[in-house]
Formats: sequence, structure tokens, C-alpha cells
Amino acid sequence: MSQSFARLVFIFTTLFFGAFFIWPIVQILKGGFVDADGHLTFAYVTALLANPVYLGGIGNSLLLACATTGLAFLIALPLAFIGDRFLFPGKSLLGSLVLIPMILPPFVGAIGIKQIFGQYGAFNTLLIELGLRPAGWTHDWFAVSPFWGIALVNALSLYPVVYLNAAAALANVDPAMEEAAQNLGCTGFRRFFKITLPLIKPGLFAGGTIVFIWAFTELGVPLIFDYPRVIAVQIFDGLKDIGGNPFPYALAAVMLASTVVLYALGKGLFGRQNHAMMAKATSAGGPRALPSARAWLCTAAFAGITFLAVLPHLGVVLVAFSSDWYAGILPARFTLENFQLALGNNLTVPAIANSLKFASLATVVDVVLGIAIAYVVVRSKIPGRQLLDFLAMMPLAVPGLVIAFGYLAMSQEGKFFAFLNPVENPTILLIIAYSVRRLPYVVRSAAAGFQQTSETLEEAAQNLGSPPLKAVIKVTLPLIAANLIAGGLLAFAFAMLEVSDSLVLAQKQAFYPITKAILELFQLLGDGKFIASALGVWAMVFLGVTIVGLGAILGKKLGAIFRV
Repeated sequence: MSQSFARLVFIFTTLFFGAFFIWPIVQILKGGFVDADGHLTFAYVTALLANPVYLGGIGNSLLLACATTGLAFLIALPLAFIGDRFLFPGKSLLGSLVLIPMILPPFVGAIGIKQIFGQYGAFNTLLIELGLRPAGWTHDWFAVSPFWGIALVNALSLYPVVYLNAAAALANVDPAMEEAAQNLGCTGFRRFFKITLPLIKPGLFAGGTIVFIWAFTELGVPLIFDYPRVIAVQIFDGLKDIGGNPFPYALAAVMLASTVVLYALGKGLFGRQNHAMMAKATSAGGPRALPSARAWLCTAAFAGITFLAVLPHLGVVLVAFSSDWYAGILPARFTLENFQLALGNNLTVPAIANSLKFASLATVVDVVLGIAIAYVVVRSKIPGRQLLDFLAMMPLAVPGLVIAFGYLAMSQEGKFFAFLNPVENPTILLIIAYSVRRLPYVVRSAAAGFQQTSETLEEAAQNLGSPPLKAVIKVTLPLIAANLIAGGLLAFAFAMLEVSDSLVLAQKQAFYPITKAILELFQLLGDGKFIASALGVWAMVFLGVTIVGLGAILGKKLGAIFRV
């Protein structure tokens, strides 16, 4: 393809990211560091850091991200190691079920987990039935420590990201290196920590970074747990005063700086430590059979973790199918009425239609732009193409809440983008936000396809008289269709269930996406919780079908999409 086309893609993409990624961030920095007279000031940030409420929110968010990431590693790393090294009953099925937590946004799962572990929830009732507690005993497990409740819900939802990356990294380890260590007397846990762990560290960093940033900026779960002492909720609460209060800007700037610094620090410490291995394994390797007892122990470990991970989903499903669930291990009566109410509610049907429209248009933008960017990065030789790749990947490292806040800031009255103000109609900004946030998945998938497809096929078509663009469309794109379908499906599914952008930008009921409708319904008295859960089940089924399809298309390569 001509150099002029590559330059055109480079210019357009740079302008697109400049307007809808860099400029919103600039507006946040301007609001937090420029005073009313236009002078640079650190007074807002200084005052913010001196305020114990804001400082506590920042500290809680960092601790929450650390706790979530630590729990995710404790869950995922042993499972990935067992799955890579051993054969055990039900391995294929259990390996697929590991992905189940990804089919529901964490904040929706929080609705189910609160129902199970609440004062009159299923767990307390079970303890009473077993005689471990007296009749009438109540205890709200997560109200005692909402911090650990949020960390656990996040970890159970996000650990598959670490698992996928760890499994892919372990599969690439040359068994001969571990065998050499064993022959020299380095065995067991010592061999794992001295040899295996350093070899897979870049892969672990890739997954851990996504989990850390996601947990640090998570908005929905703290809202469900009524835990306002985190930076995401403090920014969300400050949106109502965005026009005249500099502190939300300063908070957003601190969140942005924290994620960038922590990512850069982690990248410097772990991201560059790639260890060279032979192109071909010098030993057969592969998973090995275990004695029957140990094999069933591996099965029990996988099954036990999977059961814990699906508890939030089970809770949501049971709430959705119940008419009343109070002081019982299971609901007293099951019904389909909640789904009928959900389909007939004036909030839910438009929300489903809105999400389908926003996500579909965003996916079209992502596929077209993602293919063009990936082609320029992989195939062309123009200067600056690596900058293009860097820009395309950056939305994975920048919190969605920061981007959404930046869109609000840049579309205020009197600003250049005031015509996009979401107070009137957030459609364009929501589509752009979804596109920017999910573009990395399509770029990463398309780039992998181009790298695996020989350029000589396009050259042969051109030698037979086909124009360069037609050669790409007719020859290369059909060959990488699986990659494009996988990236597009992932972008569409996560756009459908996007949380931060939807909660911040959708301010009128007529434009609520699914996630905003779920939160609004949950906060209603009466049957709101049940209708919200029914809508959550619909979202769960939708994303579940998508994840299963992705797993069938990409297999272990699915983890490569979740990398910064």
C-alpha cells in the first residue's frame, strides 16, 4: 500500500487522538493546575493533598488496587501453573469455566454478593441451619469491612485477565531451562521462584497492570457498596459542580498521574525483563499425568476457585428469578415476572437499544481505524509509526473515568467542543468514548494477524495487476478474519457493558445505556433490585456468548489482547 495512504492514516489518527484523548487530558490538567487568571498554580493540588478526606480517598484507592491485584495473583497464578503443567479430570471444561467471571461487570456482581452475604442473606441462613449460629443471628459481612468486600469482588471478577496472561507466558517457557535447574539441584518452589517466575514476569506484568488500573479507578463497585472513601467516587460526586470547583479536576489529575507513574515504574522494573529462549523447545515438555489423588486435588482447586468466582453471578441470577429473597438459603418463590418487568420498564428497553446503538457504531469505528493503524504499524516504513502504536495502546493505561471526566470538561459552555455537551445529548461523546477505550483490542488483534500473514501474498496480487488497497481487502483481510472478528467482538461486548463512561456521560434518562440503567434501578426502592438483576442477567448472557466465541477463535492467544 502506498506511503501516501500510510501518511494519511497517521495524520487522521493523530488528529483523532489529539482531539479525543490528548485534549480531554489537557483540559483536566488545565482545570487542576491553572487558576482563574490563567497562571500555573499548585494550590489546588496542595489543598487537596492537605485535606484528609481527599488524601484518604487516594490512599484507599491505592490500597484497594494493591489488595485486588494481590488477591487476583493469589487466585490466578496457582491455577495457571496447574493448568499448564498437569493433566487432571475435567481440565478442558474447568479451563473454559475460568473465563466465567469476565461475563459480568464487577459492580453488577456486587449486587449478587451483597444478597448472599447480607444480614439476612443466604450465608447467614446456612450458618443458622447448620447450628453454627443461634436463630435470629444477623451479621452483614461486607458492611463490617467494605474495603475487603470491594477488593474480593474485584479480584474474583478480574483474575481471569492475570490467568490468561500467565497461562500464555507459561506455555512459552522452554522446559529445558527448568530441567537444567532441576539437574543442578534447584527443585520445587525454589525452582519456580528462581527460574520460572522471572521467565514469565513480563506476562504477569501485562495482566497485573490491567487489573491494578481497573481496580484503582473502579467506580461501580464502591457505589454499590456505598463506600465513598475512594478517589473514583469522589470525582463522580464532584461532577455536579464541575463548572466552578477546581477540586474534581485536581482529583482527576492525581488519578491520571498515579496510574501513569505506577505503570511506568512497573514497566521499568518488570516490563523490560524479557529472557531469551530457544526458538524451539529443546525438550518435549508438556503437561504430565499425576497420581489419581493429586489429579483430583487439582480438579478440586480449579472447581473451588471457579465456584467462589461465580458466587456473584449466582446471586444476581437468583435475585433476578425471585419475587422475594429474605432470610433463606434460596429464594422463597421463583418467578419470571422480573424479566417481564424489565422488558416492559420505560428505563430498560431504551437502555438496551441505546447500548446496542452506541456499541455498534463504536465497533465500526474501531474496526476501520484499527485495521488501518495495524497495517501502518506492521507493514509500512514511515517515520513515527511506533508513535501511532503507542497512541493506540495508551487508552488501556488511562482510566476510563479520567477520559469521561475530560470529555465533560472540554464540552462545558464556552469551550470549543461545547456543541458535544452530554447534558443535552451524549450520543456522539459516548460513541467516541467507547471507541477510544476499546480501540486497543482491535489494533492488537489486527496487528497480530498482519504479523502472521506473509506480505508476499499481497505483492503477488499486485504483480497480477491488483491495486494495493484492493490486494489488502481481497487477500489479506480474509486471511486474518478470525483476528478481526475476535477484536471486534471484544470491543463490542465491553462497549456494551462499559461502566465509567456510561455513568458519567449519560445524564438524561432517554440516553441511559445498560450499565447506567442497572445502577439507577438498583437504587430504587421496592422491586428495583430485582429488575436490575434481570437486566444484569441479560448482560451476562450476552457477554458470556461473546467470551465463549472469543475463546474458540483465539484459545490461549486471548490473553495477548489484555496487555498494555
